[in-house]
Amino acid sequence: MIKRFLWLTGSLVSLCIAIAFVFAWIASNREVLAFAEGLPDQGRLIDTSHGAFFIVEKGVPETPRVLLAHGAAAWSDIWAETQHNIAPEGYLVTAFDMPPFGWSEHPKAPTYERQAQAARMIGLLEALGDKPILVAHSVAAGPATEAVMMRPDLVSGYVIVSGAMGLADRHTPKDVPFPIQNRNVRKLATAATATNPLLTKWFLKKFMHRTDEIDPAMVASLQTPMSRQGYTQAVSDWIPQLFKTPLDSNSMDPEEWRTLDMPVALIWGDKDTVTPLHQGQELAALLPNARLTVLNYVGHIPHLEAPKEFADALLGELKYITSISDLDSP
Repeated sequence: MIKRFLWLTGSLVSLCIAIAFVFAWIASNREVLAFAEGLPDQGRLIDTSHGAFFIVEKGVPETPRVLLAHGAAAWSDIWAETQHNIAPEGYLVTAFDMPPFGWSEHPKAPTYERQAQAARMIGLLEALGDKPILVAHSVAAGPATEAVMMRPDLVSGYVIVSGAMGLADRHTPKDVPFPIQNRNVRKLATAATATNPLLTKWFLKKFMHRTDEIDPAMVASLQTPMSRQGYTQAVSDWIPQLFKTPLDSNSMDPEEWRTLDMPVALIWGDKDTVTPLHQGQELAALLPNARLTVLNYVGHIPHLEAPKEFADALLGELKYITSISDLDSP
């Protein structure tokens, strides 16, 4: 009986490894576009001190800029409907691709810690040079908050959308699970999961409450950067940041939040199971003048699940932040 169990276990492990190698081979054959090849027509590259960023702009120049930072496994196109809804209201709405996702240049050193990502955001903000209102969704909120705390002079306001900050983890810090600490093993696992096009829709459903809003075009859009050279390796190098608690980050210190001296707003879905609403309420309680808007029957990706409701909420916060910024201007 024991021998049979060990044999079955060994066979199952061998099968999983073989499947992972198959998906890694498929990924290597799919990832053929060199950097700057096959860029989507709607955007362009902008040089920064931390490499070239792919950005998409909608709206009229010389109007207040809104800079949109996407979450995990997404790219700037995830904000397309938000840009369409917000730009006509008098804003230059700019979405950008945060490495390793999308079409921006992958860093030469595969470092994606919160401070490293914050430094990249700061490089982009410096290149833009016009103090935008920064809007960060999900895992982008970590490095975005870090960047705002390091260089508050580069933004005129900040909006957090379902932010994955991990403040509660400071009491019981987490580390990268042992099986994926090995870079080669992690790359195989990434090819079979995070960069596997067969699972894109399945993952999307896990993050959304209104899953009926998912359509084939949305899924296809998320899959397009998967054709970039080195995409699986880059995402694999980023994966540890999903697990490791960034204890050395300013954004993990509640006292740093309490002293954040700028207009800050939060937008959250009440059905968010990834970053539950109580996390947004905790952040709102730390911030001296924060405004928290709750969207009903909405999950973790409000700009996809309820694009009109989200745009209305965001527009309200943008007008508020713009009015405060105007009052503070000399």
